[in-house]
Amino acid sequence: MNRHQSASPAPGGLTSPTRVGLGNMLKSADTSVLVAFWLFGLINNVLYVIILSAAQDLVGSSVPKGVVLVADVMPSFLTKLVAPYFIHRVPYRVRVLVFVALSSTGMLLVALTPATQSVAVKLVGVVIASLSSGGGELSFIGLTHYYGPMSLAAWGSGTGGAGLIGAGLYVLLTDWLELSVKTSLLAAAFLPGIMLLSFFAILPKAPLQQGYEAVQDDDDGNDIEHEHDGAPSGPGAAATAYSVALEKRSFLSNLRRARSLFIPYMLPLLLVYIAEYTINQGVAPTLLFPLEQSPFTEFRAFYPFYNFLYQLGVFISRSSMPFIRIRHLYLPSLLQVANLVLLTLHALLNFIPSVYLVFAVIFWEGLLGGAVYVNTFAEIMDNVPMAEREFSLSATTVSDSGGICIAGFLGMAMEVWLCDWQVRHGRDWCRRIKAG
Repeated sequence: MNRHQSASPAPGGLTSPTRVGLGNMLKSADTSVLVAFWLFGLINNVLYVIILSAAQDLVGSSVPKGVVLVADVMPSFLTKLVAPYFIHRVPYRVRVLVFVALSSTGMLLVALTPATQSVAVKLVGVVIASLSSGGGELSFIGLTHYYGPMSLAAWGSGTGGAGLIGAGLYVLLTDWLELSVKTSLLAAAFLPGIMLLSFFAILPKAPLQQGYEAVQDDDDGNDIEHEHDGAPSGPGAAATAYSVALEKRSFLSNLRRARSLFIPYMLPLLLVYIAEYTINQGVAPTLLFPLEQSPFTEFRAFYPFYNFLYQLGVFISRSSMPFIRIRHLYLPSLLQVANLVLLTLHALLNFIPSVYLVFAVIFWEGLLGGAVYVNTFAEIMDNVPMAEREFSLSATTVSDSGGICIAGFLGMAMEVWLCDWQVRHGRDWCRRIKAG
């Protein structure tokens, strides 16, 4: 069998989006599956977004916002880097319990740490929440292997919704309702409980069992049928059965598979995340205008609103997979790099005449980033053989976190450099922002 084509239907009888029409996909989709995966994407990512939206309020103007980004994504990156090679041994039900506990604990630590204490204590809470986000993303994207392409579409829309809801909720609570940063973050600490409801009460478990009973390919392209070998049934059985298959493969074999994913899938996803998060964390904090030329009354309001517009674009494009497919992943990635160049030049030269034009560019940035994300995993689901699909989906998640890690370090340097440049040229607005 060609290793870049899948001739087998997805578990549960669903085929990839290119094999059937949109109407048939929607007709065959189980509403409970769509709801469950949408909520998985929403809750797994919403705290991450809220933390980034609150970055300026957590550290103030004296600490680059890239520090929060690195703390928010580095643990997630390391988890995605190593976990695909062993996490199959952990039942999904156990993973969900661990993810919920880590998310809530981390957020409570961030919320309850007094503003007078060290920023480092808050960052510990950010790190704890990041571990949950990374493990959750690779697990739930891998889980879409058992539920078909519409589950991936629901997951993508949910993660986009997390950006929109997370950024919008933070703006609503802190700017419009004028709640304290502590109160706003404390309320967010209870959101992970929704993930428990999604997995244990909403998600149907039958496709899991059907999926790992399906015929899969071994390394030589021969059909093999996996047996339970006494494996338990239920939501945890997928991990147990999958481990039987992975034990027949060497660690080096999986590394070869991961390397084969780099050029077609990982690299464009890596590029787009480097560009957009360098914008978000390194350039956006310096995209300031005189208050009388903006809709804001204080300079701290620019940053969370930029993040809201970015997340709005992400939500729209991540929800578009059933309707619009992008197969040439490098084009939007390079357009995102162009956005980075444009906004960096403006931060230096101040040539964009209106903040509303910057709003439009930030929104476009979100559209490009969300499109590359969801279409990357859709291409994997279309083109990677079924035997390799769950691993490939999980392993490719390392690219977005890797790109964000690189952007975090770039952003720290760029924010300091751009702010210093602006101050030397008579624009000291970036120095007037205080922690919440």
